[in-house]
Formats: sequence, structure tokens, C-alpha cells
Amino acid sequence: METDDFTTRLRRDRLVAIVRGRDAEASLRTVLTLAEEGIRLIEVSLNTADALTVISRSVNAVDPSIAIGVGTVVSADDARRAQEAGATWIVTPALGGGFAEAVARHVPVLAGALTPSEAVAASAGGASAVKLFPASLGGPAYLRALSDPFPDLPFVPVGGVDARAAAEYFEAGAVAVGVGSPLAGDAPHGGDLAALRQRARDFLSVCRTEAGT
Repeated sequence: METDDFTTRLRRDRLVAIVRGRDAEASLRTVLTLAEEGIRLIEVSLNTADALTVISRSVNAVDPSIAIGVGTVVSADDARRAQEAGATWIVTPALGGGFAEAVARHVPVLAGALTPSEAVAASAGGASAVKLFPASLGGPAYLRALSDPFPDLPFVPVGGVDARAAAEYFEAGAVAVGVGSPLAGDAPHGGDLAALRQRARDFLSVCRTEAGT
């Protein structure tokens, strides 16, 4: 996937689903369920059980319109292994070796940053978008303040984003939100898939409403 394509998809879909589970099979079922519900940007965290296998199997199982990414990419080796497993985009918690390696490999990166200096460094270093993390530290008000001097930076708040907060982040200028446990719940650990489907629909409804569609 090209960097511009990834940024366009973030702006269009507005939701990045984050899967992080203790059970590899349950994590795979979670990915497939999210895809069935219409979520098209799904991140599998590297601290998921047998994460690389989950990523590879997910890529092979979902429709090509679903973009499978990998999160918690810290080191250059993480980035290499993620790409080899089939991930088409990468998410980092911070700027570092994983970020630099992904950029060098021309893989779109959602790069973790919190401060103005980190956000500028992420953009200058080749990030497709800035993952505002942990977003819960400052909330929508902080994003609004951060966006004022950097209106052209595409921010994606991650960390503690529930459906209500998602709407507030969109109003504050977020291009998309990244959502883990408020969306996935216990499904990646073997929990209720029916409840997961309902949460997916709730989040998609918020994203579509805020997008005016």
C-alpha cells in the first residue's frame, strides 16, 4: 500500500480496529468478525499471542479490500517481520527503530507521538499520519490545541477511545480514531463475538455520522 493511499483510507474509513489477544485463534476470529462487520483497517498488535501467524492467516482470509496492519512495532526487526508476515501498514507506539525501518521499506506508518516536537518529527520523518498516544492523557481538548498550530497533520487518537470519545475527537479534528479494548472487548481472549459485532456497528455508526454519511 502506498503512503498516500493509506492516509486517504484513514480519512475515509475513520476507524482503526486494534486486536490484542492472549489467544491466537480467538484473535483471528476477532479479525474476521470485524472484517465481516465492515471495518476495513484492522491492526494486530505484536503482543498478541502468535501475532505473526495471526497476521499472515488474516491477510490470507479476508477480502483484499481489508487492510491488515501490525501494531506495537518498536524495533527494526519488528518492522521487518511484520512486513514479511504480510502486514501492509505499521503502527508504532513511539519514534524509533521500528518507525525508521518501516519508512525505509516504504511501508505506510501510523507513528506514535504525544508532544508537538514528536508530532513534527514524525511527519518530517515520513509518517503517513500521527498516532496521538496515549490520547487519554489530554483528551479531545489536547488534540484541538495540538491541531491549531498543525492543521495539516493527520492525527489519529489512540488510547482510551470509546464511542462517545470518538465523536468528540472527530469534532476536535481527528482524521480517524484507533480503538482497542473498547471495541474488541474480551473477544481476542475467547469472549463474546455477538457482543463484538454490536460494538463494531456502534463505532461504525459514530464514524459515519461524524463523516456526514
